[in-house]
Amino acid sequence: MSSDSNFPLNNFSSSSEPPQPEQIGPPEEKPTPVENPLWSGWVVLLIAALTFLLPSVFLLAAVLVTRKYFHPVAAFDPVLALVAEFAGYIAVLCFMVMFIEGQYHVSFFRAIGWNWPRKHWLSLVGLGVVLLFAIQGIGHFLPIPKEVPFDKFFGTTRDAYLTSLFAISFGPFMEEILFRGFLYPVLARRIGMMASIVLTGVAFGLVHGLQLSFAWGPVLMISVVGIVLTTVRAVKRSVGASMIVHIAYNFTLTALTFVGTDGFRHLEKLTQ
Repeated sequence: MSSDSNFPLNNFSSSSEPPQPEQIGPPEEKPTPVENPLWSGWVVLLIAALTFLLPSVFLLAAVLVTRKYFHPVAAFDPVLALVAEFAGYIAVLCFMVMFIEGQYHVSFFRAIGWNWPRKHWLSLVGLGVVLLFAIQGIGHFLPIPKEVPFDKFFGTTRDAYLTSLFAISFGPFMEEILFRGFLYPVLARRIGMMASIVLTGVAFGLVHGLQLSFAWGPVLMISVVGIVLTTVRAVKRSVGASMIVHIAYNFTLTALTFVGTDGFRHLEKLTQ
């Protein structure tokens, strides 16, 4: 009786390959992207299209309804334009919330990186104030036109108040969600932080170009503002933080305009 009849001799056969050396160190890992949003660039393009299309549709409808049932009104009326923009923004916001929470089953504000800063928010307010004065200083060395289309929103005292209220509330809220909440993360995932900060800031400036007759001086100034706001968003990883800076910037500009026009009563001073 052989004691090794069941022994696996093939384990020691000459044809067996030599054991491979074990890998030393942890396995290679792919670098984590700077941002990793749930949505794609196509979603951003769709939201951008809705943001520009819906206010125009609402404005046209408001003008037609006002002319037919109330009183004659010009093709462009600041109050109707603000109402249409507000209605369009509300529609876009509802779409974004329903899309994100319905498609990905995650809180909307968590998905966009809202992350409201509970500490050091006063320093963000201070940054917005300093940014305004810095931009105004830069403006002294750039060609600034006397009149731009945006001046129509400051044609009367009533229009000036409504425009200022929108500029320090819902306006910056929506712009931060669109540019710093949706656009920047998609770009950062593709091309990195620094290039995305610049590109988002330039896009922010160009979007305001229509209000500024696309004069390169004012567009450049707004682009710099956009770059600073996006830098805050990137560094703090917080859309809420960039919104605080944005509101502080707009509020300071509004306050200076209010004082410079004697409480919006002498708006002709804006073009002098």
